[in-house]
Amino acid sequence: MERLPSWIHRHIAALRALLVLTLVTGVIYPLLVTGVAQAVFDGNANGSLLREGGKDVGSALIGQSFTDADGDPVKTYFQSRPSASGYDPLASGASNLGPEDVVDTLPVPGAKDDEGNPDTGRKSLLTQVCARSTAVGELEGVSGARPYCTADGVGAVLKVFPATGRPVKVVSVNQACPATPFVPVYEGVKVECGRPGEDYSAGRTVPVRGDARAVVPPDAVTASGSGLDPHISVAYAELQAPRVARERGVGLDTVRALVRRHTTGRALGFMGEPGVNVLELNLDLDRLKG
Repeated sequence: MERLPSWIHRHIAALRALLVLTLVTGVIYPLLVTGVAQAVFDGNANGSLLREGGKDVGSALIGQSFTDADGDPVKTYFQSRPSASGYDPLASGASNLGPEDVVDTLPVPGAKDDEGNPDTGRKSLLTQVCARSTAVGELEGVSGARPYCTADGVGAVLKVFPATGRPVKVVSVNQACPATPFVPVYEGVKVECGRPGEDYSAGRTVPVRGDARAVVPPDAVTASGSGLDPHISVAYAELQAPRVARERGVGLDTVRALVRRHTTGRALGFMGEPGVNVLELNLDLDRLKG
């Protein structure tokens, strides 16, 4: 047999290396890791699924909503933190809105969007926080007021014209007419309500901090980065405990004991904050009926 050219030898060697590495890294290693995971960490490897009544009810690692068909909170359950993804694992993500997103786009009555639906405008991150705080306050029977929020649950933001110098026009840009502006006068100028469809972009944006003290915890009004956080803060759980105990007709001490049972500490003892797993807590509440 004639000696093969050197370039053919190089290609054969490369093909052998490809086959060996494919076998090792694409077959043997995945099978080894999967086998160890299934043998030692069976629950975690399969999604940390929780079962109740013989069926899967969720994952301990993924948050979910506890609302009725109309989207209203079910009062007998602890509520999760808001989710920008609607708790959809396939749409995990945040709103990508930052702290400077404080001006709403007011809906124009009678107008329609590109798909023919009624115009709903766009709520800024600040107004979303204000609205959530108001809703949580009403649900829990506490004040939902926050700094930089109006009494009617939108961002307390003014647009001042001109952008520099002495103002001649001031608009409470997030309060659609005929709403009464949260402050009547700014630097000697009467404050107007916002008119849907009007362009206020040329004005100077002035968020106004009120003297309200926030009672509703931050995680009750802001979504997590993934939109799937299964935990709430201990403060938020404590805020909800009286309502859950009252609606279920059980002792508050019993509910608080369950909160403590499902509270996890800081990672490695120093990272992050303690959290309460909402799904696990609500499942334990349901078991009280037995």
